[in-house]
Amino acid sequence: MKTTYLIFLGGLLTLLLVACGGKDVADNDSEKVQVVTTYSILYDIVKNVGGDQVEVHSMVAIGANPHEYDPLPEDVKKTADADVVFYNGLNLEAGNSWFEKLLGTTGKSGDDAPVFQLSKGVEPMYLTTEGNEGQEDPHAWLDIENGIKYAENARDALIKVDPENKDIYEKNTKEYINNLSDLHKKAKKAFADIPEDERYLITSEGAFKYFSDAYKIKAGYIWEINAENQGSPEQVRQVIDLINEKDINVLFVETSIDPRSMETVSRETGVPIGGEVFTDSLGKPGKEGDTYLGMMKWNIETIAEQIKEHSK
Repeated sequence: MKTTYLIFLGGLLTLLLVACGGKDVADNDSEKVQVVTTYSILYDIVKNVGGDQVEVHSMVAIGANPHEYDPLPEDVKKTADADVVFYNGLNLEAGNSWFEKLLGTTGKSGDDAPVFQLSKGVEPMYLTTEGNEGQEDPHAWLDIENGIKYAENARDALIKVDPENKDIYEKNTKEYINNLSDLHKKAKKAFADIPEDERYLITSEGAFKYFSDAYKIKAGYIWEINAENQGSPEQVRQVIDLINEKDINVLFVETSIDPRSMETVSRETGVPIGGEVFTDSLGKPGKEGDTYLGMMKWNIETIAEQIKEHSK
C-alpha cells in the first residue's frame, strides 16, 4: 500500500466521521438497504438478488483491475455508511491489502460487521507459478455454478440484514438461478460439440481455471494472475511455445487487460485474436456483457464460435 494513500485514507475518513457522525439503517434517507460491492460483477449479482430493495455502489470502475485498487473518497464514505458490504475473497482484493485496510479504517472489520464473502462455499483452485504457489485463484465466478453460489450467499446475507423482505429476496434469487442454470447447461453442450484436441483457450491472464474445469476446455495464458511483472519476455515466450506445440489456431484478449502482450503473441505466431472476453469486469452499461449473465453468455458464445471457425 502506498504511504500517501494510507495518509489520505485515514485523513479523509476522519473528516467524514466528523461531518457525518455514525450512521445506522434508520438514518438512511432511502428505505433501501445500502450496499457496497468491491467490483462490477458482484454489483450485478447482488442487484439481481436484491432488486428494488437495495441501492448498490460498486467500488472498482468497469474495465478496471480489482486485484489492486486505490479507493476514492466516495468509496470510503459509502463503505462507512453501508448496511452491508460484499467482497469476492479468494485473494482477489488482496493486492496492496487495499480492501482489508479500507474495512479497518471504516469500522467494518469487527466480527459482527455486515461484511460478507460472496465466494463462501466455493471449492478454491490454486495458483501454480513460481512465487504464487498455493495462493487461491480468485476467478471462481467464471464457472456459472459458482456464480449460483454467489447469488445464494447474497440472498442469505440480505435476508440476515433485512429479514422483512425475505420473500422478495428468495423469489428474485430463484428466478435468477433458473436463468444461470440454463446458461450453464448451454455452455456444457457448446464445448462438448468441439473436438477435445481443439478445445484450447489462450488469454493474457490465467483467469479461466474454473471456466476450463467446468466446461472441459484447456486453458493457457501469458501470466497467471495480474501483477506488476505481467507480460515479461519469458512469459510471452512460454505461451508462444505452447501455441506452436499444440497447434492452437485462435487467441483471445480480455476487455480489462492491455492487449499489447497478446498482440505480440499474435504477431510472433501468426495466430489471430478471435475476440474479446470478460474476466474481472462487466461491459459498459448498454454494451455487450453489461450483466453477469450477459458477460458469461458472451464468453461462451465467442469462445466456442471462434474455436469452431478457426478449427483445423
